[in-house]
Amino acid sequence: QVQLVESGGGLMQPGGSLRLSCAASRITFGIYDMNWYRQAPGKQRELVATITTSRSTTYVDSVKGRFTISRDNAKNTVALQMNSLKPEDTAVYYCNARYRNVEWWGQGTQVTVSS
Repeated sequence: QVQLVESGGGLMQPGGSLRLSCAASRITFGIYDMNWYRQAPGKQRELVATITTSRSTTYVDSVKGRFTISRDNAKNTVALQMNSLKPEDTAVYYCNARYRNVEWWGQGTQVTVSS
């Protein structure tokens, strides 16, 4: 069974940094585009960042210049480096793998930005 397991969430003060990681197992990792989504309370799930199989990256406007997505195909991992965190970044962050019409989701990790 395919598994995506996120880690690295937690509580951080505004202006701080966190690094999320997602480890994939039982998956041909290199063929999947990898995504980070987030969902804040009372809001719809939002696509935050994407890294394609060719390592092209895209970001939602609200995180551009602050977040960086990366992948390590040898380790089957994708990371999201989050700098200059803001209270509005508070959400559950989900790892997503997508290949054509197949996709897999992690269970999510909570990120809370508060003083």
